[in-house]
Amino acid sequence: MPIHINLLAEAQAAEELRRRDPVKRAIFAGVFLAVLMLVWSSSLTLGAMLAKKDLSLVQMQIQSRTNAYEQVKVNIRKVADVQRKLNALQQLNTGRFLEGNLLNALQQISLSGVQLTRMRVDQNYSFKEGSPGQTNQFGVIAGRPAADLERIVLTMDAKDYSDSPGDQINKFKDAFTSQSYFQAVLDKTNGVRLASSPSASQAGPDGKAFVLFTLECLYPVQTR
Repeated sequence: MPIHINLLAEAQAAEELRRRDPVKRAIFAGVFLAVLMLVWSSSLTLGAMLAKKDLSLVQMQIQSRTNAYEQVKVNIRKVADVQRKLNALQQLNTGRFLEGNLLNALQQISLSGVQLTRMRVDQNYSFKEGSPGQTNQFGVIAGRPAADLERIVLTMDAKDYSDSPGDQINKFKDAFTSQSYFQAVLDKTNGVRLASSPSASQAGPDGKAFVLFTLECLYPVQTR
């Protein structure tokens, strides 16, 4: 039987040991893990970049809608302000003091021996502060909005030159309280009043005696 002698057995064994060296395998495994980690890190970085891009897009959309919402609120406030002004103008138009109606009513009042010498209309406006709403143990008490108050006073100077000067003053006053226009527009409690005591009897150029007196017609306070 022939005998085979492998002269390279020692070298082959050394090479096999070298291939099986755990340090080399550990290096290969470390390189593989490093490459894998690099790939994973790159994927995370790419995902973060894409997410950041999406976030920026969403933030831009939110900001755009926020700006639109704020503009809508501004427009709503403007519309409400314009509507409030229109309502105030409408109220002023329907409730404004008309000089023509007054003059027409005055010419319907005539009393023998009484002469109207002067007429003056005072229209005064004042601002009334509002008050905020309050909450107490019983609930919410609504506040009061600010308002403009309109006060109108009609002042008339007249002369009573009747046979008994002064006797016609109350009749002249009653003529205003019974006239339909003044009944409708004047204050219900003290609409017509004598502003001051009649003057002492005086003599006119023709020698006829007369007294001077002043009536005030008070209109109800209007809230604008």
